[in-house]
Amino acid sequence: MYLPPHDPHVDDPMRFKPLFRVHLMERKSATVECMYGHRGPHNGHIQIVKKDEFSTKCNQTDHHRMSGGRQEEFRTWLREEWGRTLEDIFHEHMQELILMKFIYTSQYDNCLTYRRIYLPPSRPDDLIRPGLFKGTYGSHGLEIVMLSFHGKRARGTKITGDPNIPAGQQTVEVDLTHRIQLPDVESLRSFNELSRIVLEIREQVRQEQQQQESGAEDGEGRGPQSPREPQRGPAQPSVEPPAEKGGGPAGAEAAAAVPAPEQPAQSGQGQPFVLPAGVSSRNEDYPRTCRMCFYGTGLIAGHGFTSPERTPGLFILFDDDRFGFIWLELKSFSLYSRVRAPFRNAEAPSPRAFEEMLKTIQSLTS
Repeated sequence: MYLPPHDPHVDDPMRFKPLFRVHLMERKSATVECMYGHRGPHNGHIQIVKKDEFSTKCNQTDHHRMSGGRQEEFRTWLREEWGRTLEDIFHEHMQELILMKFIYTSQYDNCLTYRRIYLPPSRPDDLIRPGLFKGTYGSHGLEIVMLSFHGKRARGTKITGDPNIPAGQQTVEVDLTHRIQLPDVESLRSFNELSRIVLEIREQVRQEQQQQESGAEDGEGRGPQSPREPQRGPAQPSVEPPAEKGGGPAGAEAAAAVPAPEQPAQSGQGQPFVLPAGVSSRNEDYPRTCRMCFYGTGLIAGHGFTSPERTPGLFILFDDDRFGFIWLELKSFSLYSRVRAPFRNAEAPSPRAFEEMLKTIQSLTS
């Protein structure tokens, strides 16, 4: 199992934890050992369910228990998972989410089902090389997201999830046809100014969608890629975050939004970037220059993936290995850094196979 680094250090390497091992014997037989827990290898079982899917089962779950009971197991898990103790975490909501995750994950006792995932195919005209990224998600900690490109759309699909947005869902979607020109740094410090710019683009996207739905011809061929934004009212200067939702992170008139779908990335050149006042970030060590920005939407929901909703945001491309997303309604910022761990034999046999894989993992939690 590949675990993300401890929150909020997105640039640190992934952590590796063995879950089971297989000893191949003669005559096509094998023995399986469960590696879960702290009492050494013990008897396990693997069953091949169907193509690209198998299940593991521990036959001696008592080896997962600790002498100090669930309290000791929780404290040990907390040190490994978060690199800290519960006393170090002062935020009550964060404590609640961490305890929820421990209860949810520990109940399986390494009896799990595994399904194959493919890394996204890469094309020369992609904004950056697609792949897996570690991202900050407020009180949920670090999560793994797969960035892939689909024509005039970029999508971030959750590979690991949380109580609000489960794995398989599209956490962010980027409209590459609506590039945003940021104002100067001093103007960017104003959240209201950034909100005005992004919401103007959202209104423009909404109007384009209405035209497409009414049968207007799209000369640029964007019909199949039309944004799936809910229809909303006119742009407002600021937005208050919905108190009951999460799953994104917890927690000057001359400047205009400039759609520039044909403008290429200028490698090595950047513009100054700073988070607007009032936008929370788990990681203050974010890049202070960026290459380009685009309009996007982020998925938020209540606990249990209730009332999911796509909300407006700003996608920021920092460099070849890092990007960010400002969740406008949550007034929060996520920083993503590329996973550099090598994965063998993970390439999709075809673009269609990759798309089918995405549909499959999303259907498991929809």
